[in-house]
Amino acid sequence: MLRYIIRRILQLVPVLLGMTLIVFSIIRAIPGDPAQVILGQQASKEAIAALRDKLGLDNPWYIQYFDYMKGLLTGDLGESIRTKVAISQEIWPYLAATFELSIVAIIIAVVIGVNAGIISAWFQKSWFDYTAMILALIGVSVPIFWLGLMEQWIFALQLDAFPTTGRENIRNPVDAITHLYIVDTIIQGRFDQLFEVLRHLVLPGIALATIPMAIIARMTRSSMLEVMRSDYIRTARAKGLSMFFVVYKHSLKNAVIPVLTVIGLQMGLLLGGAILTETIFGWPGIGRYIYEAINFRDYPVIQSGILVVATIFVTINLIVDLLYAAVDPRIKYD
Repeated sequence: MLRYIIRRILQLVPVLLGMTLIVFSIIRAIPGDPAQVILGQQASKEAIAALRDKLGLDNPWYIQYFDYMKGLLTGDLGESIRTKVAISQEIWPYLAATFELSIVAIIIAVVIGVNAGIISAWFQKSWFDYTAMILALIGVSVPIFWLGLMEQWIFALQLDAFPTTGRENIRNPVDAITHLYIVDTIIQGRFDQLFEVLRHLVLPGIALATIPMAIIARMTRSSMLEVMRSDYIRTARAKGLSMFFVVYKHSLKNAVIPVLTVIGLQMGLLLGGAILTETIFGWPGIGRYIYEAINFRDYPVIQSGILVVATIFVTINLIVDLLYAAVDPRIKYD
């Protein structure tokens, strides 16, 4: 197992290096001059030229890339052109916000999606099966921005049940310690703030969970149907075991591998693909952080933000691969 982990980590190095080169090249093809954006349209050519020289933007691209990689090897993600703050210092609050939202979304997606898929397979061709699969198809097809706006209109504006934007009640802000507000409020014993944090998570969490929920439900149903046709399942039912015990004890355990793969992929996609949800709900996450950096042509933030998200994505995939052996003892890593 240890040898497998080391080999997989070494395989990640060229992937991440290639990703940095691709991102570095693409973002410099974005129209617009960072110096012009920072100084404004009325800035003189001399001021713009001086700022470009100060930021090293006049250097050849390969020198800029070499300087960037040299900083990465020492743990330096660079400095934001816009805020003049080290990216390693300012990125965590945004990343923590996306972590919190993504974890809530994946919990919703897994709990509802897995159970909907199990019940659909259990009662195949029933009204529940047809309804669940139709809803899953709608969930995959509905644009997140439309769903988010509908949630705000119905539950925030019409019913006044949940807030429309933000992570907290601005009149009673959370004293950030870890920047994971659920954790921070529990640590401080501020359960009034915890309630507000959870209320702010409901609408964006459901919007972000919709597509993964639908995909997980369909995958669970497909995998469960295949397993439930197996001989050992028919034998277990012939022995008089309850259907609930057969489904959740025997079938699910053997059907979980493809479902686990989908969950891992969706978790990685949520971390990097929450930009629409974060924009609609005013959520200060990593997606909005990178989006705003693109608007300001803040190259170091774009590069480092995408690198962090990509690293998390491949790490999640590695963790999922390792979980296979824990779930199914037949899988061995040689």
